[in-house]
This record gives sequence, structure tokens and C-alpha cells, in this order.
Amino acid sequence: MIYVVIVVIGLLSLILLYQIGSIFDLVSIFKGEKDEYKDSNKLNAYLLLAFMIVFLVAIVWSGLSYKKYFLSTLGSASEHGEMIDSMFNQTLFWTGLIFFITQIALFWFAFKYRKREGQKASFFHEDNKLEVLWTVIPSIVLVYLVVVGARSWYNITAAPPKDAVVVEATAYQFGWTFRYPGKDNKLGRRHYTLITPENTLGVDYTDEAAKDDIIVSNELYLPNNKAVLVKIRSLDVLHAFYLPHFRVKMDAVPGTPTRFSFKPKLSTAQMRKRLNKPEFNYELACAEMCGKGHFGMMRPVVVVEEDEFNNWLNEQIPYYDAVINKSKDKSEEEEETVIETETESAEL
Repeated sequence: MIYVVIVVIGLLSLILLYQIGSIFDLVSIFKGEKDEYKDSNKLNAYLLLAFMIVFLVAIVWSGLSYKKYFLSTLGSASEHGEMIDSMFNQTLFWTGLIFFITQIALFWFAFKYRKREGQKASFFHEDNKLEVLWTVIPSIVLVYLVVVGARSWYNITAAPPKDAVVVEATAYQFGWTFRYPGKDNKLGRRHYTLITPENTLGVDYTDEAAKDDIIVSNELYLPNNKAVLVKIRSLDVLHAFYLPHFRVKMDAVPGTPTRFSFKPKLSTAQMRKRLNKPEFNYELACAEMCGKGHFGMMRPVVVVEEDEFNNWLNEQIPYYDAVINKSKDKSEEEEETVIETETESAEL
């Protein structure tokens, strides 16, 4: 209620100020002071023109100065990213062209049609040619951009090839867990009811396909020049799987698996050479504000040639062997120890 009162008081204050200004204008007219603001109108008109020039020059200068930091200037690290960069550049061109035309017209009209002695503005009720002109031209541009965007999106979201490398990326507060299929090239089943401290993903290890699955969390490994299908999940809140250099972004939605496929075309080593930055690394970020630890969602992404990727994958120990089996063996040993203790106690 208090906000409504504040808004009403604000509106009444504006109306009051407007009425006071109108009274002062009428008084000036009655006193014969109607040309009092002639010089200030001229000064303001020239200041607006000067502002337009400085404003537009500053925009061009800032664009050229920061161009080297644009991702589209660095080049895309994936094949489909070229289409996205092309759409971005075309949209920027057309909207930029319209922006400059409208801003120049706005400031020029304010300068040219300022209040001057003996000049009277002309008014017209309608102009069909003008209406058609500023309706048809923007429509053509918009239809063109929509068609190009729809075609690109259709190509980007097309089904990945059957030999695509499959990676499951699971988001949580605050990090990522990546699961790769083992030698059978199949990811095992998972279910939320199976989640335990040792089995944080809820993988069903009664499924034979799950026993050779590889789980890592420190970095995301990807092969170069090979199609990749990322299956995206979330364990808690809304996250977003975001690879800016690859033009990849897909939400990680709790309870609703999503996916995105792409093909890297520049390895980490190649991008380092292109940028002349030996310390450069690709990165995976979360593009949703997922909590206080949101900054901790960043993970390095390593893109290597296919042979090196396969060697890395073969060096990894399946999670079932590294954790689940050891946990079972430990539990069995503890049970045997308890049984032995109970037996000894009974004998005594």
C-alpha cells in the first residue's frame, strides 16, 4: 500500500510542476517576453549536434578498441559456432545501421527545427508512402534474420552422428561431474533412488554397461575434430552448461535431461598458438546464478587430438572398480570382523 501512495504522490508532484511551468509561460507571454529563450534554443540546438557527433564517434571508437576481446573476433572453436558468429555479425550490421540512421535523424531534426523567428512547423495527418516505407523495409530485414536463424538452428540441433563421443555432464552446487562410457561405449542406467555418498550420481551398477563407466570431476576432456554429444543433468537447482568458445549453452534442469551436440575444430594447443597465449585454457562455466558458490562452477576444458583422447580415456579407472568395489570389500571385511568378534565372545 505504501508503494501505491508513493507513486500517487510522485505523479501529483509532476502534474504540479507542469502546471507551475505553464503559468510561468503564460506570464512571459503577457509581459512580451516570448523571445526570452531565443538564444538558449540556438545554444541547445548546437550542443545537441555536437553531442551527436561525439556520441557516435565514441561508439565507433569503443567498438574498434574492444573488438579484439569479442569472441566472434577470436573465432569459434566449433563448427556450428561459425554459423552463430555469422548470425551475430549480420544482426549487428542491420541493427547498427538502423541505430545510426535513427540517431542522426533524431539529433538533426532537433537542430534544424529548433524554435526560430518566422519559422513555423508544417504538420501532415498521414503519408501512405512513408508508412509503407518504414513498415516494409524493417519487415524484410526481420524476415531475413529469422529465416537465417531458423536454418542455422535446424543445422545446429540436428541429430549427431552415431559414432559421436558421449559425455554426461551432471551439475550440482557447486561443481560438475563428468561420466564417460567405457569400452562398451554405453553409459549405464541411473536413478535418483540409488544416490549414496559413494554413488553421488545414482548409477545402477547392477547394469553391466555401468561397470566400466569412467567418472571425473576436475576437468572436461574432449577429442578434436570428432562429434561430441553432451547429456546434461542437474542434481539440485537450475544450472547451465556453457562453453563460450564453442558457442554451446544448454540449461541443466533438475528432473529433465537435456543434450547438446557439437564438433570441436581447434584443440587447446591450436588455440594457444592462434592467440599466442601459452597459458590459455578453454573453460566450462555455469551461466545461471545458482547460489553463493556460483563462481566455483568453472572447470577447465581440454581439447586434444583423438588418439590422445583415447589414450587418456584408457588410462582412467572405472568408478566401479575404484570406489564401489572397494566400498563393498570394506563392508564385507567389517561384517566378517564383527562376526568373528561375536563368535569369540560367545566362546568365551
